[in-house]
Amino acid sequence: MADLLVAGGGIGGLAVALAAAERGHRITVLERRDEFTEMGAGIQLAPNAFHALDRLGVGEQVRDRAVFIEALRLMDGTTDEQVNAMPLGTAYRARFGNPYAVVHRTDLYQPLLDACRRTPRVELCTGVGVTGYEQDADGVTALLEGGERLCADALVGADGIHSAVRAQLIGDGEPLVSGHTIYRSVIPMERVPEELRSDSVTLWAGPGWHFVHYPISGGRELNLAVTKDDGAREAVTGRPTPTEHVLAQFRGMGPRAARLMSLGEQWKCWVLCDRDPVYGWTDGRVVLAGDAAHPMLQYAAQGACMALEDAVHLGSVLDVGADDLPQRFIDYNCARATRTARAQQVARAMGREVYHPAGVAAKERNAEIGALSHTELYEKVAWLHDARA
Repeated sequence: MADLLVAGGGIGGLAVALAAAERGHRITVLERRDEFTEMGAGIQLAPNAFHALDRLGVGEQVRDRAVFIEALRLMDGTTDEQVNAMPLGTAYRARFGNPYAVVHRTDLYQPLLDACRRTPRVELCTGVGVTGYEQDADGVTALLEGGERLCADALVGADGIHSAVRAQLIGDGEPLVSGHTIYRSVIPMERVPEELRSDSVTLWAGPGWHFVHYPISGGRELNLAVTKDDGAREAVTGRPTPTEHVLAQFRGMGPRAARLMSLGEQWKCWVLCDRDPVYGWTDGRVVLAGDAAHPMLQYAAQGACMALEDAVHLGSVLDVGADDLPQRFIDYNCARATRTARAQQVARAMGREVYHPAGVAAKERNAEIGALSHTELYEKVAWLHDARA
């Protein structure tokens, strides 16, 4: 049994805590904010996420809060015509071993938090920011804001895209600004006309922009997210944005997409960021997980899924004492790095090649994707979605 510190109390950090506690270790989760909470709105969960959640013991709790999606639909955002749709019913679940669903972020976060609170081996600490670490052959010391120090056998950096643990371990500077601005709104479903409702994740692809929407909160709300390739150069997080400004950025939408988007209110914007893939996430008794290890753009809808996979795999190799943790961290890193790097790269490519093409390139995309059968669509996503990957 070992004492582990986890920097970061987000989805990835709580999942790591549960997985490590299952192996008998004592876990202290250090969260910089004054409370354990999750910001944001909708999140998509592919079958690989549910496989991980089941392994963590919270799969049913998340299913109880989820909206199960009937299809992933790609639409031409300028003509309102459907390019193709991947059905997510019986055949999909049989192929991948689990459903595809969408949830409000809190509906994923709260079951993880409740499970940690029920686990005696997990201690949750708020208002504790990790700024770096020191280590020797016997243990690691987390350096905390305010000058405090906390010692343990190992440290897991799950402190997100701006990870202080990563900054020391890898030292690759600030995240990369994508040049894409995303505007998000959540509205009550009762405000959405019946003919515009759908139990699908629908993506409208336009020249240099795309618009995604789907139901969340048990179907009580509609999540809207519209992204523009506008060359933004500075990171922005959750900035309130007037509705008229948002609508002005997306003239040229087809009438159905434009009508849906016009329903949005209380918009906030983010400028999307990620990092280049790296393949070394360990430093002795210190290891990274989730967005601290492999932050990715949202376009493959796999950020949270990869963090949950990390936690399960990390937990699976922690059946050892403190002295063997550095080698097991290396084993985990080697097993995960290629898969997560591919997910990062595919997310970037989807923005360029699927979501934002214009003119001839958009017509070629429509023809290529439109020609795919359901079986061929499943094979395209099998490497990501397979619950048994």
